[in-house]
Amino acid sequence: MDLKTASALRRLRLVSAPEAVSFLLLLVCSVLKRTTDFNAVPVMGMVHGVLFVLYVLFWADAWNRTKWSLKTAALYFVLSVLPTGGFFAERKLRREAEDAVIASRARQETAAKA
Repeated sequence: MDLKTASALRRLRLVSAPEAVSFLLLLVCSVLKRTTDFNAVPVMGMVHGVLFVLYVLFWADAWNRTKWSLKTAALYFVLSVLPTGGFFAERKLRREAEDAVIASRARQETAAKA
């Protein structure tokens, strides 16, 4: 995995958890708006919107660089629209990055032995 691909995955991973938190907070604010006088929906809506747009941009970049299958790319996109999906995406992306590092080290060791 080259540096640009690793950076794309890292960016996607770093924005996935805050995007999930903002989505959950937006849902809470929506309930509070309807049950109390508290109305933070405009602010949380904007925060969540910015994070969601960043997630989609980073997802598209990661898909382009990693050459994910359509199924994998669709999974990461669907996780972005589920209330807690960003947490699962972050965990899955972290495992994918760790596996890539392990594979890279194995290739280096194999090349060093040859």
